[in-house]
Amino acid sequence: MDVDSVLVDVDSGVALITVNDPDRRNAVTDDISIGLRHAVSDAQSDPKVHAVVVTGAGKAFCAGADLSALGSAAEDGLRRLYDGFIAVAECTLPTIAAVNGPAVGAGLNLALACDVRIAGPAALFDARFQKLGIHPGGGMTWMLQRAVGPQVARAALLFGIRLDAEASVRHGLALEVADDPVAAARELAAGPASAPRDVVIATKATMRATYSPGSHDSGLHAAAVDTELGPQATSIRAPGFAERLAAARRK
Repeated sequence: MDVDSVLVDVDSGVALITVNDPDRRNAVTDDISIGLRHAVSDAQSDPKVHAVVVTGAGKAFCAGADLSALGSAAEDGLRRLYDGFIAVAECTLPTIAAVNGPAVGAGLNLALACDVRIAGPAALFDARFQKLGIHPGGGMTWMLQRAVGPQVARAALLFGIRLDAEASVRHGLALEVADDPVAAARELAAGPASAPRDVVIATKATMRATYSPGSHDSGLHAAAVDTELGPQATSIRAPGFAERLAAARRK
């Protein structure tokens, strides 16, 4: 694993996790997915960490799954690529996405995996799956509907609308727009950072358990991942997929 593909900085009770591949707009690779999983695990194991902020290096938050890796991946490969943001979604600590730029495809999944999203002025939330002829995956259909409701989620996944920073707040996808989303996220994270860690963790666990009584929200996410996996793998194997990927790389 490239140890520099995901950076972690712990300060004042907050772990800042940065996806660090700006030349490729932080597109998710196996190394980045593994790095995210380790970073989240380390944060949860560190008694000094009470909250987590996730962001991207450079101008993009995350441009989605690495297209070359995605093109050759079947079910097992897709699960590897999604493992990192699923780790964020399962994190026991409060999580904030500081969305500094475009969050595309699986990058939108990474933003949705966090409890709260703060958008920078250049933030753009773009599902993009249908445009590439790819079925959504990683629990996107469930996470997006939970975040913005069925109508906006269908507008994004079926009709291809993209939400800029202001629209993301208007539709409830982001909490606020901030000129420096990382600084704003750190300020927000100061709340749990100053509270007893066990209370913070217990409160998040209770909220996850009571959101949909009778089922834990991570269980619902896992069910969505499993439901989407077959259709997504089939769409990747369909004729014309390679050509769509090549066209996307040229843009």
